[in-house]
Parts: sequence; structure tokens; C-alpha cells
Amino acid sequence: MAYYRGQEPKREQFRRYLEKAGVVDSLTSVLVALYEHPERPSNALEYVKQHLGASGQMCPDTEALQQEVSDLRQKCARLAQENKDLKTKLQHYEPVSENGATAD
Repeated sequence: MAYYRGQEPKREQFRRYLEKAGVVDSLTSVLVALYEHPERPSNALEYVKQHLGASGQMCPDTEALQQEVSDLRQKCARLAQENKDLKTKLQHYEPVSENGATAD
């Protein structure tokens, strides 16, 4: 492909800009991961979109939200276990009839 004399320096500047910003490394990492993936995803573009953010540093908001999700999942699991334990204790005091109503 022939370049016009004015285009080559612009392309080179743009390439250096992308390298300096980490874009080239991020894209390379995602494409290598896609290449090494044991099974080819049905939608390569979606794969790249999903994994592009994972190859670089996460934004602080994303990290905070992921931590919050993790904390809330743990809290939910604790509350579910507590609920189960309390229902078990309650059955000792209020036997449930066959139709699900509590006996008075």
C-alpha cells in the first residue's frame, strides 16, 4: 500500500500515541487471550468488549462496586442462614399443620 508523504508521519504519531496510552498493549492482551481461548466464542466482538476492560487497571468505581457486590453477597448468605436457623427454632414453638398454617 502506498502512503502519501504527509500521511506516514501522522500515522506514526497516532501509533505512538496509542502505544503511550496503553491501547496497543491492552488490545494485544485481549487478542492473545482470544487466540489462546480453548473454544472460540460465538461472538468474538462481545468477547473483546467484555475482556478489554479486564486487561488494564480497573477504574476505582468498578473496584468499589465489585467490593460492595461481594460484601452484599456475603451478607445475603449470612441472613439466609440466620433465617433458616430462626425458622427451625420457631418450629419447636409453633408446629405447622399439614396445610401450612400454624396451630393455635
